[in-house]
Amino acid sequence: MGIPLTSRNFIGGNWKPAQNGQTIAVVAPSDGSSISEIPASDLTDVNEAVVAARNAFEHGEWSRLAPVDRGRRLHALGNEISKHSKQLAHIESLDTGKPFREATNDIKAAARYFEFYAGAADKIHGEVIPYSNGYHVQAVREPLGVTAHIIPWNYPAQMFGRTLAPSLAMGNAVVLKPAEDACLAPLKLTELALKCDLAEAINVVCGTGESAGAALARHPGINFLSFTGSPETGAAVQAAAAANHVGCTLELGGKSPQIIFADADIEAAVPAVINAIVQNAGQTCSAGSRVLIQNSIFQKTVQRLSSEFTRLEAGPVSGDFNLGALISKKQKARVESYLKMANASQIVARGMISSNAPEGGFYLAPVLISPVEPHSPLAQEEIFGPVLCCIPFDDESDAVSIANATPYSLVAGVWTDDGGRQIRMAKALRCGQVYVNCYGAGGGIELPFGGAGKSGHGREKGFEALRGFSQVKTIVHKYG
Repeated sequence: MGIPLTSRNFIGGNWKPAQNGQTIAVVAPSDGSSISEIPASDLTDVNEAVVAARNAFEHGEWSRLAPVDRGRRLHALGNEISKHSKQLAHIESLDTGKPFREATNDIKAAARYFEFYAGAADKIHGEVIPYSNGYHVQAVREPLGVTAHIIPWNYPAQMFGRTLAPSLAMGNAVVLKPAEDACLAPLKLTELALKCDLAEAINVVCGTGESAGAALARHPGINFLSFTGSPETGAAVQAAAAANHVGCTLELGGKSPQIIFADADIEAAVPAVINAIVQNAGQTCSAGSRVLIQNSIFQKTVQRLSSEFTRLEAGPVSGDFNLGALISKKQKARVESYLKMANASQIVARGMISSNAPEGGFYLAPVLISPVEPHSPLAQEEIFGPVLCCIPFDDESDAVSIANATPYSLVAGVWTDDGGRQIRMAKALRCGQVYVNCYGAGGGIELPFGGAGKSGHGREKGFEALRGFSQVKTIVHKYG
């Protein structure tokens, strides 16, 4: 199906190896084999990329294009992504270990990001402020300049669209640092962007977070930073950017609750709850990793979930399994360390690993743990794997107290047929998104996304992202 250019960064319109000549092996999670290599870039390469982006922004064509023309080029990239969707999905599934059908949906979402922001590029309007007689005052939105983007390994293709498309739509020039564990789809997407007259605006530097990522975060030549990753790394990234007074959008993870009340439609809730923890092998910031179940239906709901969990199967990307491999040996060991915290009696159900799964793959069967104490590490910390923790609750007040008692504040799901309770819970839950009798929205490109606390700050997606990648300038005219 074709792997994209390897051992190359994309800087200043050209594909280049790291100047130190070093590379990093790309490992396929499904079987542990080495399938490619990427540059092990450092400050030298990052500096070259930032300088190229600055030159493009200040002297190039991109930021001076009419918004409608920027939109047309972004729409062209959306079309290119759709045209090459099968190849891109193959690359994404091979690089991340996720099932091909999930990778296919990720590519559709990536295309949709460019389509959405293409249409939005000329629709971010300023305003006229009534100030005083003899004055005409305008507030207009302008691009920030050079924006830096450090994206994670769990959804590399989607994140390419999610973070680059709104920044480009506003007229910024960008420098992207993809995660070293999953770079191939972003590199291929960059190849496609060149067909759409976007070469001037995009620079891509591969490498480790400790070297290339840290160098980009602390670079004095950037004007804004978008980072998705762990809370610990996010704190370091924010501190590095703050030294240069650079603003950030941080998306750092979650411990999202799904709350099932006694009057809920259990038949509708159970598949959604399972999908929300099994998707991408649980390696999703918005994964519904806690399920809070009202006491009166706790046992029967856990039994229903247990029955479904035993049928779940992990396997290679070539098969239509419920989930694929975890991203790496390191990540698998991390998830297993959390499982050791549970008593044997708490592990009430476990899925399977397919007999077709290669020996060297990083597979982990889904695990259901019940009951879990609300303040245990299993219920408080982001496991980032296919592990679902069941927690009983008494009433609305108890549910809200448990749901809000973690340092994360990203997403929540509420399952109830009581209309008043739906509204009360949605208002009381501390998070950036609440889903009522559903969970997730197929990418939710149009829906503002983000959280607070250890889940980060700022908003991605929707029109909020465009505002985040721009700044307001006030213009005051005195007349008469």
